[in-house]
Amino acid sequence: MDSASHPFSKHALDLNAAEEAARIIASLRRNVHEKLHRQGAVLGISGGIDSSTVLALCAQAFGAPRVCALLLPERESDPESASLAQMVADHYGVPTITEDITAALEGAGCYRRRNDAIARVFPEYGAGWKAKIVLPGNLLEQETLNVFSLVVTAPDGKELSRRLPLREYYQIVAASNFKQRTRMAMLYYHAESRNYAVIGTANKNEHDQGFFVKHGDGGVDVSPIVHLFKTQVYQLARYLDVPEEIQKRTPTSDTYSGGSTQEEFFFRVPFEILDVIWFGYEHGVPNAEIAGALDLQVEQVERVVKDIVRKRRTTEYLRTAPLGVDRDPASP
Repeated sequence: MDSASHPFSKHALDLNAAEEAARIIASLRRNVHEKLHRQGAVLGISGGIDSSTVLALCAQAFGAPRVCALLLPERESDPESASLAQMVADHYGVPTITEDITAALEGAGCYRRRNDAIARVFPEYGAGWKAKIVLPGNLLEQETLNVFSLVVTAPDGKELSRRLPLREYYQIVAASNFKQRTRMAMLYYHAESRNYAVIGTANKNEHDQGFFVKHGDGGVDVSPIVHLFKTQVYQLARYLDVPEEIQKRTPTSDTYSGGSTQEEFFFRVPFEILDVIWFGYEHGVPNAEIAGALDLQVEQVERVVKDIVRKRRTTEYLRTAPLGVDRDPASP
């Protein structure tokens, strides 16, 4: 990027949405038909901006009858997710199948294993309570480490928060990940029974910073928007006529019973700021220039950049393909 002739601005991520949509649609057709030799697409839809945008792209790439959209609720899912997901599928004329995965999660011990860990932190936790995991507040306001807290809400609405010990954090996350892995197993059932490909809905923010479950929502055949920042997905959604209700919906993880936004659970910075800082960092733009474009302090930009680098480093395991046997360097 030539910052001398083209000063960096918050519009650096602006897309030509029509060209980008055409490029992705052509790529979907090539990957699914020519490389994978599959006849259509299966994807899970949640009423969120990412899955809705991918659904629109698939409908154009393959035709609505050759797209199978799955609604995969469980007992702790936000009911709004299902209603919005059905609305967007109807909007594009895509047939849906609903598979409630509650029984599978109960059989795997998802809720029991998670609740056992929560109860070690909050012994009073029980029926009627809700829980979620959160990170410290907005990274622009202060520099704090990515230390998770467990927030529980009693049936009377009283909210309690405590720092989450590492053992309990690992167990809660491992148990909760049954949700994404069960959903992916169901997606592959429907894909294989139709000779279709499973299409992923992860964007660049989620993939590169590790906001996904390995062999869960990360286990797909094609990832058509993985190169796009979240704010670029919104641009594409507007072009593709994704319903306004979905465009205005706050991105959530819809994993924990207490409900949590993606920002409070993981990213810690609004996407419209995070994405511009990240793009500038990747293109070698000085922090001072990024700060000027966003009307921020240089220290704020530095904190966000450090957080991006840290998360990419600590989640590299998630993006690592299965390893074989290395050649012994000492061998002749």
